[in-house]
Amino acid sequence: ALVILFVVTIVPTLFLLGTSLTNLNPSMPGTLRFIGLQNYLLLLQQDRFWNSIWVQVRLSFWTVSLQLLIGLGIALLLNSRLRFLELVRSLFIIPMVLPPVVVAIIWKVLFVPNISPINWALSLAGIQGPAWLVHPFWALFAIIVAETWEWFPFTMLMLLAALQMMPEEPLEAAKIDGASSVQVLWHIVLPLLKPAIVVALLFRLIDSVKAFPHIYIMTAGGPGVATEPTNFYAYLQAFTFSLVGFGSSISTIVLILTLALSLLIVRIVGRMVDYE
Repeated sequence: ALVILFVVTIVPTLFLLGTSLTNLNPSMPGTLRFIGLQNYLLLLQQDRFWNSIWVQVRLSFWTVSLQLLIGLGIALLLNSRLRFLELVRSLFIIPMVLPPVVVAIIWKVLFVPNISPINWALSLAGIQGPAWLVHPFWALFAIIVAETWEWFPFTMLMLLAALQMMPEEPLEAAKIDGASSVQVLWHIVLPLLKPAIVVALLFRLIDSVKAFPHIYIMTAGGPGVATEPTNFYAYLQAFTFSLVGFGSSISTIVLILTLALSLLIVRIVGRMVDYE
């Protein structure tokens, strides 16, 4: 198992780090040379890179927050042993099991003004829908909606499983003492759910940094660079402009920032969690 892990994880990571220190460009064979930290220094001077960081921060914040809130809300509603609710749970899983490309195509159709059911519904209320995918604000909004719709079932399943395993004694004791439903939720259910919430948060945070199919199909990073997060910026540099070394440096920074943020979340939130 360690050998397989080394081959599929450590070796590509070392190759990424090594490539980021070169000027690798497949369109210019024979020019490969070691350039040290020049890619990183050049990258930090580019406004487009900092814009991609800002886009990534907004995308990750809203998608992860909405997925946790919606997933938690639906998990609380579905926390029952009724057979009817078991069928409903299966229906909620549908977005997650669809290929991301299919989800992106579905939402692109929903947001194209001329054929958009959303715009048609708004027109019935006398509201003119915007050109969703060509407006900087609404384009990012559309990506957030598509990402949230596809992946909130993941957080729902994790939190629902934690709710199903939650001990009944504290809940029953609180109800006997006269606690309201809101008090039970805030003082008992949520503290007991903290370990599951931390795990779901980390999984979704890491996956949000890897968001690609929705952006590629729905907006291609546009309009302009309004929906171009850091990983898509790296893709363009490496595979559109053949600047593989430069693109590798972008990916390396994304990797470092993601690891650092994940460790920070575990350190901060973990202090508030009693795993026993």
